[in-house]
Amino acid sequence: MIEQPPPPPARSRQVLVVAGLIVIAGAAVIIVALVLQSRSPITAPRLTPPLPAGSRQRAPDFEITMYQGQEEVGRQKLRLSQVLAKGKPVVLNFFAGLCPPCRAEMPDLQQRYETGGKEWYLMLAVDVGPYTGLGTREDGKALLRELNITFPAGTVFDEDILAAYQIFGMPSTFFITPDGMIVRKQIGLMTPEQMDVYIAELIQASAPK
Repeated sequence: MIEQPPPPPARSRQVLVVAGLIVIAGAAVIIVALVLQSRSPITAPRLTPPLPAGSRQRAPDFEITMYQGQEEVGRQKLRLSQVLAKGKPVVLNFFAGLCPPCRAEMPDLQQRYETGGKEWYLMLAVDVGPYTGLGTREDGKALLRELNITFPAGTVFDEDILAAYQIFGMPSTFFITPDGMIVRKQIGLMTPEQMDVYIAELIQASAPK
């Protein structure tokens, strides 16, 4: 019969427990330090210049079926060219119902619509969720309701819109003068600062020469 060694004294066991806790705590500190070090620093949004007049492209025309805002645009189904014919510059925002950056951006667009959008420019959101894998049209409508978005919004039934506008990320926003020229395009989430600068540029570019 093999004899088992006697258990270590209670004090020895306590020392081992304390030593183990110190090792675990030290490892946790190292892991946290490595995570913090790996994070990229937060940088201020970079404001890029608008497209030079000579390189601006005409906004492709397409048909929009409105979810809301028919009173402001004039009808339930219309083309972008008919919206521009009202004589106002247009902030055209492509969104999707299950797009987290779209959800984050929409309230800031709503705020700008309420503080000048009706008078100086027209805010128009177009749901392309069914063609990006980011939600159905019902998801798009639900997002508008949930965020209390009141500016005109609709959808399209032609997936070629993605290629026509070269939409490579969501959301995508185009700033269009009344004569149909794209002053600037923004792929991805905009900050409130960017919105203010880009809208001011659009209004200036749309002023009568």
